[in-house]
Amino acid sequence: MPTGDVVVHDVLADEAASYTLRSDVLAGGVSIARSLTLWLAFEGSAVTVERLPGGAAFPRAGVSTRLFTLAHGQVGRYRANFRFRFTDCACDPSWYYEDWVVHVSNGNAAGDRLLRGEPDCVVDNRVHLYGGPARRGNR
Repeated sequence: MPTGDVVVHDVLADEAASYTLRSDVLAGGVSIARSLTLWLAFEGSAVTVERLPGGAAFPRAGVSTRLFTLAHGQVGRYRANFRFRFTDCACDPSWYYEDWVVHVSNGNAAGDRLLRGEPDCVVDNRVHLYGGPARRGNR
């Protein structure tokens, strides 16, 4: 397990990769979070995690969204799913889908809490990708 001020566990199931799970544990704070379209704001020993607007076709996010604030040693879980276009050209209406699970630890979480433990904060922003009601019930 890497050590650092902020450690991120990124789990991605991408249709373009036949939904093969990819799992990365990364340390590096702001630069790592930015690559995942997350923003970190440090306030004393706490860190606030926000989701930045991204390139998803659905759901479209035009502004950043505050996910959670973690005290030192706490873990947060962010779940979301998205529909992306392969190209912005109207001549190619092809889509692909991603399902995200991102765990963020403020400092080193005790034991293996980042990978297997129950998080202190949970945000589940998964939606029905064709526009209907939001998905419910799964954590």
